Amino acid sequence: MPSPPEHHVCPKAARLAFVLDDEREVGALVCNILYTLGFTSHHFQHPMSFLVKAKTAKPDLVVLDLALGQSDAVDVIRQLEVLKYSGRVLLISGRDQATLDEINDIGIRRGLSMLPALRKPFRASEVKERLLAVPETMPETNGETATTQSDPNFTVSLEEALERNWLELWYQPKIDLKSLTVCGAEVLVRARHPLYGIVLPVSLLPPAGDPLYHPLTSAVIRRAMADWAELAANNVFLRLAVNVPASVYNAPNFVDFVRKLLPKHPKFPGLIVEITEDEVIRDPGHIREIATQLKLYNISTSIDDFGSAYASLSRFLELPCEELKLDRTFVSGCSSDQLKHALCQTVIDLSHRFGIKVCAEGIEQTQDLRALLEMGCDVAQGFLFAKPMPLDQLTRMLLAPMTHPSLDVPSPSQSQSPIAKIA
Repeated sequence: MPSPPEHHVCPKAARLAFVLDDEREVGALVCNILYTLGFTSHHFQHPMSFLVKAKTAKPDLVVLDLALGQSDAVDVIRQLEVLKYSGRVLLISGRDQATLDEINDIGIRRGLSMLPALRKPFRASEVKERLLAVPETMPETNGETATTQSDPNFTVSLEEALERNWLELWYQPKIDLKSLTVCGAEVLVRARHPLYGIVLPVSLLPPAGDPLYHPLTSAVIRRAMADWAELAANNVFLRLAVNVPASVYNAPNFVDFVRKLLPKHPKFPGLIVEITEDEVIRDPGHIREIATQLKLYNISTSIDDFGSAYASLSRFLELPCEELKLDRTFVSGCSSDQLKHALCQTVIDLSHRFGIKVCAEGIEQTQDLRALLEMGCDVAQGFLFAKPMPLDQLTRMLLAPMTHPSLDVPSPSQSQSPIAKIA
């Protein structure tokens, strides 16, 4: 029987995949699956040859086995970090799920874009599901031309984007887990460059503390409130959440600025302002003062990326915040990883005792969603439900019948509106 080919070239492929697995048959199988998904793929059995090629070829996807003879996936992940690899990584192995998830977390901590790991043996449909669950930094472009920005040095001037009006707002729906209906949306920034297409935040936003965040936040909130008015004209009264850096949140005129932009509509459900955990840690006293003042104007504060800075939960439970967002690194794999499960459950239980809702970010797998439902999590967002999308696409989705993943939970009533205000 002839050996399987090392390379599978898809004539119409715009994407390149590298498969690193010391078993020739497994590598050939994965390459065949990727071919059907539109990838040109190359199989490597030895890490050294893989890394030499990866330095110049810059694949869009790396499929990586855990055990590689004299090497392993952790060593390869470290090398990919050195190479500043910006594509996606999919781990495959016959090892237990807990080991897969732990090595996946190593990749995340080293700045790699890790897809949910896949246990052997697997079906072609499972590979396809993983590739559809791409991270937030690679959203669908709604048919528009977009740059993959695979070069880590690729940047677009935020100042120029503001001056030339290239900024767009995209929205990722938030789901009420009690009714499985849309209860809000997070506002995300994009830039539509005339040459590069959609530019993502990683290539657009400057370092924390940059003075350009002030005009950026101003532009985002103004546009978001205008978009809310457009949604309201379609009888959709969605609660929006806007990310605000601490340098803007703590500015003397921030509260006055935001309150003046709020719609006067009687059905306006209020605004959520998200500030990251690590920024709260730096000055919790002042954050508490601003959050209290914002509440007077129906503006709630949400602690974003909780868990990423490993701060004490008690420091946040004392803040007058309405919502705490569990970081995706703890949400992903919480159904199988005992430590992640315990952390999520603890955060949910303690938050509820203080009247704080918990939103789980980055849900991509049905089993994780089911686990969070059992824990009593309140709200969720992630690619399992919907990817970030422009306003017109969001409007169409909200006006259409709501669909949700198949779960062993009661379905919402057919007569129930897909729009639900966060109480």
